[in-house]
Amino acid sequence: MDPHHPEHPIQIIIDKKHYTAPQPVMTGAEVRQLAQPPIGSERDLWLVVPGKGDDERIGNDQQVPLKSGMHFYSAPSTINPGALRATP
Repeated sequence: MDPHHPEHPIQIIIDKKHYTAPQPVMTGAEVRQLAQPPIGSERDLWLVVPGKGDDERIGNDQQVPLKSGMHFYSAPSTINPGALRATP
């Protein structure tokens, strides 16, 4: 069996949408591009880590071994509390 082309498709979820990963190990940048529309640089990519309490931020160059059922989500890279607050 070729490790770069698994026998069974790897199904992952990115921002609540289902995708089939083309290979069992992808970089954060490749996962970002898999999402449709692709996740832009103004957002961070996160991996949900069940039971740990803290999710894992995935860097663009980080290698991620994928397993079916993994959940990823994107969130703004910078959070500006009160930015949308109306001025008095």
